[in-house]
Amino acid sequence: MTENELSKVIVDAAIEVHRELGGPGLLEDIYEEAMEEELKLRGLLVERQLPVRIVYKGRVLRKPLRLDMKVEKLVLVDNKAVEEWNPIFQAQLLTYLRLTSLKLGLVINFGERFVKNGIHRVANGLPEDVDFKAKPPRRSKEAGGED
Repeated sequence: MTENELSKVIVDAAIEVHRELGGPGLLEDIYEEAMEEELKLRGLLVERQLPVRIVYKGRVLRKPLRLDMKVEKLVLVDNKAVEEWNPIFQAQLLTYLRLTSLKLGLVINFGERFVKNGIHRVANGLPEDVDFKAKPPRRSKEAGGED
């Protein structure tokens, strides 16, 4: 399964978790654990709270980075449960991707009323050819649509 194929399964799982838990309002850890269970029910390998060593100028720092989830050793998932989105979440995930040499990650904010609006794809050298929100194509003014 490619990163993009896997990310579609992860997005579908996030929608199921959000729906099953009744939407926003719970702590991040609850959504994260539910995501782990949902992904495992779908037969996927999930590593949760994965420690990653940080090397600074040739020396390993004492405190490792803890990643929320790595799915099938291909896609990082950073779970959030916040009311207000902050673009730093995507920047952080890009850093995590670079540190782990992975190509794709998803920031999933379960704090959104509709979780599909809280899913952000972060690529590290992988083509950005997937739109998870499945917006209909915008029609041009010439075709009688809105701009």
